[in-house]
Amino acid sequence: MKPHTVGSRVALAVATFGYSGYAPIAPGTAGSAAGLLLIVPLRMLGLPWLDLAMAVGLFVLGVWSATIVEHHLGAEDPGLVVIDEVLGMLVSLLWLPLSWPVVVTAFFVFRACDIIKPWPAGRFERLGGGLGIMADDAMAGVYANLVVQVLVWWRPEWMK
Repeated sequence: MKPHTVGSRVALAVATFGYSGYAPIAPGTAGSAAGLLLIVPLRMLGLPWLDLAMAVGLFVLGVWSATIVEHHLGAEDPGLVVIDEVLGMLVSLLWLPLSWPVVVTAFFVFRACDIIKPWPAGRFERLGGGLGIMADDAMAGVYANLVVQVLVWWRPEWMK
């Protein structure tokens, strides 16, 4: 591990999403849950386009911060980097209602897709660096979103 610089400290705070990546048990799950703390207030603003803008911004910020943290720690895809899980949850809930059934289902489907990494998510992970860290979770979020979109179509009462 290299000595901390101002840039590495900022990147660490961003990549760990306010240090939630330091959770002692299941930091990826903790990061996914912490992502909900961003999504709920964001959605309350009532600007549907803002979700997509935030996802794009998080992706770019995540690539930058995760790359720096990887180099700083000298470890590939360190577990404390959870901004990718935050992005994955945001993508999982894009254009979906924030009802309890939808949020809980999206959370569990995203976590499953993040762990299993169905094709091409596993391939995206191989891109390496911050890009690989972010891309595989973005794809897992797309899968989760599609599954939940189908479930909402099938069970429209979930919209309430």
